[in-house]
Amino acid sequence: MRIFTIGYEATTMAEFLAALTGAGVQRVIDVRALPLSRRPGFSKSSLAASLREAGIDYAHLKALGTPKAGRDAAKKGDVAALRAVYAGQLELPEAQVQAAVMMGLAAEMPSALLCYERDPCHCHRTLLLDAVGEGAEVVDLYA
Repeated sequence: MRIFTIGYEATTMAEFLAALTGAGVQRVIDVRALPLSRRPGFSKSSLAASLREAGIDYAHLKALGTPKAGRDAAKKGDVAALRAVYAGQLELPEAQVQAAVMMGLAAEMPSALLCYERDPCHCHRTLLLDAVGEGAEVVDLYA
C-alpha cells in the first residue's frame, strides 16, 4: 500500500489540488486536531468543498491530530518534544481506533494524510506513519 502525505504551508489551493491530482490521490485524510486554518480555503468545510469539486474524497480523523503542546513544540522546531507529546496521543484508545480507520481508508483508494507543515520531517504525520504504517510506502507530496 502507498500512502501520500501533504502539508499546505506556503501553498495555494490551486497548487495543493494540482499536487494531489497529479499524484492520483482520491482521498485526503485530515489528521489535524483542529481543522481550522488562517490560510484561505484550508479550514474543514471549505477544504472539503474544494476537494469534492476536484473529485477527491475527504475524511477528518481528529484523534490523530497533535495536542496543543505538540503543536507548540512543532512551531518552535522542538522535534523531540513533538515526538514525546505525539507518542502519548497515539496511546489513547480513540487514536488507536482512528489509526486503524485511517489505514483502512488508505487501503481503499490512493490517499494523502494532510496537515499544515510543508516539511514532513517537522510534522506529526511522519510520526503517525512511523507508528502505524508498517509496510506502507510513504510518498511525501509538495505543493
